[in-house]
Amino acid sequence: MKQSPGVGDDTVFLKVWRVVARVPRGRVATYGQIARLAGLYRGARTVGWALRALPGETRIGGRRVPWQRVINAQGEISARGGPAGAEAGRQAAALRRDGVSVSRAGRIDLGRYLWRGERRRP
Repeated sequence: MKQSPGVGDDTVFLKVWRVVARVPRGRVATYGQIARLAGLYRGARTVGWALRALPGETRIGGRRVPWQRVINAQGEISARGGPAGAEAGRQAAALRRDGVSVSRAGRIDLGRYLWRGERRRP
């Protein structure tokens, strides 16, 4: 796995990246959902920070961390810094390549595309 300097196995960011790496192609998850699965109480913003700090092409357990699959609780691509709309357009394009329908306004149908998490074996 490619890591940033100072990023160890016990960091909160790594916990977030591990959960995001499990979101399958054609599905999305919300920031809050990722936070809960990573054990971060009220940690949606932390998920955003972790994804912003994600080094390009980072792999966890052989899987690329699909940052584009994390959206806000309203089913929308969240605005980010940088040129107006550039990051949102990049995320929308990546989601469309994943098979997720994204409206021109950056909305995703959570009823159709929301990842429910992996089922635990009894």
